[in-house]
Amino acid sequence: MTHPALSTGSVAVITGGASGIGLAAAIVFAKLGLRVCIVDVDDGRLNDAAGRIAAIAPNGRDDVMTANVDVSDLAAMSGLAADVQQRFGGCDVLMNNAGIQVPTSALGPRDNWERLIGVNLWGVVNGCQAFAPNMIAGMKPGLIINTGSKQGITTPPGNPAYNVSKAGVKAYTEALSHELRSTAGCQVTAHLLIPGFVFTGLTAGDRKEKPAAAWTPEQTVDFMMQGIDAGDFYILCPDNDVPRALDERRMLWAIGDVVENRPALSRWHPDYADAFAEFVKTN
Repeated sequence: MTHPALSTGSVAVITGGASGIGLAAAIVFAKLGLRVCIVDVDDGRLNDAAGRIAAIAPNGRDDVMTANVDVSDLAAMSGLAADVQQRFGGCDVLMNNAGIQVPTSALGPRDNWERLIGVNLWGVVNGCQAFAPNMIAGMKPGLIINTGSKQGITTPPGNPAYNVSKAGVKAYTEALSHELRSTAGCQVTAHLLIPGFVFTGLTAGDRKEKPAAAWTPEQTVDFMMQGIDAGDFYILCPDNDVPRALDERRMLWAIGDVVENRPALSRWHPDYADAFAEFVKTN
């Protein structure tokens, strides 16, 4: 059954909403009759996206709001919440989806660490702290979706700051969900979206065409909506290359490093290559 917050006339706020998964979600919400505020940091993308959303919104451009806001800035996000309140009367669906990908190693560069964690982790915390109190106080159904990553669970080598940011989103959203369900009278639920390989501006690199292994943003949002309808907290998306069963084995191996006291990231350790390959084969 559809989440009660996803009803005609409700208001959705989507960060990173001018492209990729965020825009795909905004379009789906608009088709359901929701009024939509998309948040991004590029006016050109925002205007183009607003036109696409308005084309299918019941009341056209009147149902669409755009905001150029840096999600890493709590004061700016609090100002956005006030603007949404003034324009639409509040927020019923909050999707903290904004994310960036810049290179890091364990030792730096410091500026990239701060930028990445500022957007990917603090952007989620700021969004929730700016919007959730009024959503809870409204005593009506509300929905919060935070976009995480499988990299926040298996933490592969390559970009530790990104892994840290997404691991933080997982831990934060788990805590948020617990607090919401423990709050008397609260009708707001929180969910963690865990995409697979999705072809977006974040993952495209120099590629102009979608790789066969990747899902589209639209496929990811369709799967997200199915997960929300089912009441799932962890919305773990497959893709065209990695089925859920393989994700599960990879995640179980990752926590096994702690339980069995293996070397850190043993999945990528040459001494454990054969053991991991055998583990993946077993059920």
